[in-house]
Amino acid sequence: MKRYFAMLMMTIAVNQPVWAAPRTVTLAIPGMTCAACPITLKIALNRVAGVTAAAVNFEQRQAVVTFDDAKADVEALLRATGDAGYPSTVKELSQ
Repeated sequence: MKRYFAMLMMTIAVNQPVWAAPRTVTLAIPGMTCAACPITLKIALNRVAGVTAAAVNFEQRQAVVTFDDAKADVEALLRATGDAGYPSTVKELSQ
């Protein structure tokens, strides 16, 4: 019984959380001023571990980012845009 319990606990510790899921966030990025800004932002967002897709729209001044919430979080995405020179805020967060 002890061996079974130990194996179960090791399996739980090694495996990734079951509740991890893809999430989508829309970021408002008002500081975009030229057509090259979306390229810079897309590169910065795609460098965040766990990001699976990033679409940046210059006309709407926003980015829609899909990410694995076990590997990334919204704060990391906000930090990535800020570090690239474009502070952003969360416009919408969905699952």
